[in-house]
Amino acid sequence: MSDSLDIYTAYVHNIGHMPRIYSPTFGNAERQLKALGERLRLARKRRRISSILMAQRVGISRDTLHRLEKGDPTIGLGTWLRALRVLGLDADLDRLAADDPVGRKLQDLALEPAPKKVPRVRP
Repeated sequence: MSDSLDIYTAYVHNIGHMPRIYSPTFGNAERQLKALGERLRLARKRRRISSILMAQRVGISRDTLHRLEKGDPTIGLGTWLRALRVLGLDADLDRLAADDPVGRKLQDLALEPAPKKVPRVRP
């Protein structure tokens, strides 16, 4: 019992020290993130919000804000969402992936009746 408790304690203790897994993004997604970061930076500047104040409102460091505005793909989705909310740009989020034409087409194809098999007549 003591050994399993020691292993569990070591596991829980090391969770915070585990390396992050980074998966490279596709080229198009990388361009989209960079463009979104730039739009957020411009929106912040148009509102005359300093980087210090923006970082405080989002709950991140200035370094993380700088990475966000550069479109860093390792920034968590929650951080992106908080930044959009701080700038008042979160209303567009409800439209993301709202329309699913490919999924509907696949569903419609699955609902179509299968073609009837014609019995083969053997001579």
